[in-house]
Amino acid sequence: MQWLSPPALYALPPGSLQIWRTRLNVSSDSLVRYSELLSREELARAGRFAFTRHHDRFIVSRATLRLLLGRYLQTPSDSVRIEEGPQGKPFVAESELAFELKFNLSHSQELAVFAFTRQKEVGIDVEKVRSDFASREIAQRYFSPQEIANLDALAPQLYMAGFFQCWTRKEAYIKARGQGLHIPLDSFSVSFAPGYPPALIARDSVRWSMYSFEPFPEFVAAVVAEKFDWALSFYEGSDLL
Repeated sequence: MQWLSPPALYALPPGSLQIWRTRLNVSSDSLVRYSELLSREELARAGRFAFTRHHDRFIVSRATLRLLLGRYLQTPSDSVRIEEGPQGKPFVAESELAFELKFNLSHSQELAVFAFTRQKEVGIDVEKVRSDFASREIAQRYFSPQEIANLDALAPQLYMAGFFQCWTRKEAYIKARGQGLHIPLDSFSVSFAPGYPPALIARDSVRWSMYSFEPFPEFVAAVVAEKFDWALSFYEGSDLL
């Protein structure tokens, strides 16, 4: 996996799944410039965060999304109207091209990732590996019985990686579906055994493809998209201003 510099032309041909990463900790000057791209509603939403770091990271993440959408749609970033579906999945709907553009985003701590496709639904999730979260109690609450058994079967040194691979793959799937936690997390399974490709075990598994990657050390991410045989590209989005 190679993280490429932003392309000169933001093309998104059919069959292309493009993934971006960006760091969310920026200088105060850059934060001001990112803020200028947001709508009044987005700024108000940022203002509701209790902690400054969460406020700032939301601004950078949302502005980066706007920058990317603007370039894919060939329109000013601050004019893109981002809406949300019933369960919070974002979309744009200003033009025929926008109806074809599908995207999703996720952030964890100081990192955000974004996925873009044409016509096909997509979901993405990223998590920072944290021992305080990867507990068996969490697994029992959210994982399927088969996933718990597979997790328990891992060697101790593989437990942490297995937990977060399982978690991100499940989250990416429900985000691709656009139904949030209306899909019980224990109602389907994903594979995460070392040396085996990620796979979805669900009623509609033939509809979806699943990929995992490490956007930075100590982070695990997964993306789920409709159809198979995607041409994946990975881009660095930390300097789009």
